Amino acid sequence: MLKLYIVDDDIGIIKSLENIIEDNNLANVIGFSTSSDIAIEEIKKYRPDIVMVDLLMPNIDGIQLVDRIKKLNLEMKFIMVSQVNSKDMISEAYNKGVDFFIIKPLNIVEIKKVMNNLIESINMKRTLKNIKNVFMDNDNSDEFKEQNYDELSEIRNILNKLGIMGEKGAEDIINICSFLIEKDKSIFDFKIKEICEKVSGNPNASEQRIRRAINKALSNLAHLGIEDYMNGTFTNYNNSLFNFEDVKSEMDYIRGKRDTGGRISIRKFIDSLMTEKEFRS
Repeated sequence: MLKLYIVDDDIGIIKSLENIIEDNNLANVIGFSTSSDIAIEEIKKYRPDIVMVDLLMPNIDGIQLVDRIKKLNLEMKFIMVSQVNSKDMISEAYNKGVDFFIIKPLNIVEIKKVMNNLIESINMKRTLKNIKNVFMDNDNSDEFKEQNYDELSEIRNILNKLGIMGEKGAEDIINICSFLIEKDKSIFDFKIKEICEKVSGNPNASEQRIRRAINKALSNLAHLGIEDYMNGTFTNYNNSLFNFEDVKSEMDYIRGKRDTGGRISIRKFIDSLMTEKEFRS
């Protein structure tokens, strides 16, 4: 069972969360604290899989706590709990690395939904990492091809969730990912036109197709967020494939609150896609 740590200055909230988590067998609560300073030290010591933290903590608030832990490169997920329903606060929280945001008062159904999403994500990542390690230990070319195929299938699945598999640029993106996997390279090892030349006879047209596809993915994701802020696809990808600020800008553009939408980065999108494919399905 995954390990969870709770940070809240209200011991009553801590006990309520602990009861919900353990009564529903969602995780093993390995610790809690009403002090951010103590929490940071214990999180570094106990290395929980998930940290559930209140936004409005005294001294060091929840966003600052997440930021400090993230800078230590510890592999864990963060759920922020707050009675504050400010879009700017939520935006800042996502930008600092929060995976989910839960608004108080506590809702058992919402907590179970968020926890189950994180549990599935973490377990999938671990499973695929183990499979990847097996392939890396085996030089058989057929097995490498099978691994490559599986990874591209995961990438196609993500593009399908974003609603762009029908776009011409989607195949360009997949071809680039296939090239990077085969050569064991990062997208940041190449300029955009250079990587497009590797997979297309017309790199300029390929780059334009990719930009159109990613722009459509951003628009589709923003529409999902407007319809349902807790939509699984929206929460999974709004702060990974794109900067959350750009997703928020796109949402405001759709609502007519801005003259321009969010910006996209081909290299960030593809780099994040290569990371996401390791644990999303």
